[in-house]
Amino acid sequence: MTHADMTPVEEPGALRTDVLIAGGGYVGLSLALALRSADPTLAVAVADPVPAAVAAADARASAIAAAARRMLAALGVWEEIAAASEPILEMVVTDSRLADPVRPVFLTFGDRAVPGEPFAHMVPNGVMVGALRRRAEAAGVVFVPEAIADFAVAPGSVTARRAGGGRVAARLLVAADGARSRLRDLAGIRTVGWSYGQSGIVTTVEHERPHGGRAEEHFLPAGPFAILPLPGNRSSLVWTERTADAERLVALDDFTFALELERRFGHRLGAVRPVGPRRAFPLGLTVARAFVAPRFALCGDAAHGIHPIAGQGLNLGFRDVAALAETVVEAHRLGLDIGAVDLLRRYERWRRYDTVEMAMVTDGLNRLFSNDLAPVRLIRDVGLGLVDRLPRLKRAFIGRAAHEGADGPRLLRGEAL
Repeated sequence: MTHADMTPVEEPGALRTDVLIAGGGYVGLSLALALRSADPTLAVAVADPVPAAVAAADARASAIAAAARRMLAALGVWEEIAAASEPILEMVVTDSRLADPVRPVFLTFGDRAVPGEPFAHMVPNGVMVGALRRRAEAAGVVFVPEAIADFAVAPGSVTARRAGGGRVAARLLVAADGARSRLRDLAGIRTVGWSYGQSGIVTTVEHERPHGGRAEEHFLPAGPFAILPLPGNRSSLVWTERTADAERLVALDDFTFALELERRFGHRLGAVRPVGPRRAFPLGLTVARAFVAPRFALCGDAAHGIHPIAGQGLNLGFRDVAALAETVVEAHRLGLDIGAVDLLRRYERWRRYDTVEMAMVTDGLNRLFSNDLAPVRLIRDVGLGLVDRLPRLKRAFIGRAAHEGADGPRLLRGEAL
């Protein structure tokens, strides 16, 4: 059965809900929890075939900006996550070639760059997803251990067909099923974007000396090499290389991989060794041409995928959650139709400018810094030095990265809906 052929059907025993979320990652779970926490009269279901234990075993880590941390605190999960997190107290940016004996620091961000709190924390993905899942279950979210295969929209409802058979009737379907969203394609929503010809190698390392909460971003000709602090003498790496080189590096034996890693990591923290699995992820830019359709909304990576150069991909997803949850909850309290496209376009307008702006910023930064031409290097290093010497400009820069602002969604300010 194709999407075009499918028609809404009421089946005996079919699940009925107000909001059906396809995707049980950090975006889907936090949206489900935000909706149920704000309004327990909203029935919410999450459909995902990935077992909870598998999702909770994700060894990667992500940078959570200050605003996202406040949202997680408002949802009641930060206390559980905090014990496994590491605050980023300092950030330094260098620009050099791989063989350069010295890596001069052009830009620094110190402790409390966001007044009263670190501007970001490093959080293990598995810990965060596990905490969100447990809290969502306690809040009464229903979990469907299957993917959504197809859906059809009718006046007043959307009917989704589960991969294993059976249907779910809802008033709103949210696609939080990742960058290769099948539901986005079924909804007929096209994307704009391109590949960077780069891949990001992600792994965890141990080092002799403590990092002191310091994150480093070394701009190398192939792309940024980010060292991000984890609890203990460990750091998470996001290592950008041209795709062919990334595949070659990941396939190396452990000894040779460690040598290549040491050339980029440096010796500031003493001897270093990889301790976690290593994987390479292709990097590109993808932005959906529309974020909503009748009874349908995109959230997280299904709506946008950006370069990790500024560590904002996950945080963009949390901003989507905060905006969509606030839009839906306020509409439901007013007795409005939560799946009406005119209502959903409020969410789209709220998120589109921020998303496109961040996509263009990260695209421009990657093109500027993944470049070894001497005139370009001079211009960008002068620019970094200028930002470092202007406190007001630096505060504006870090505030934007942390999504500071009084006009954003309430959850990002730490306020309940």
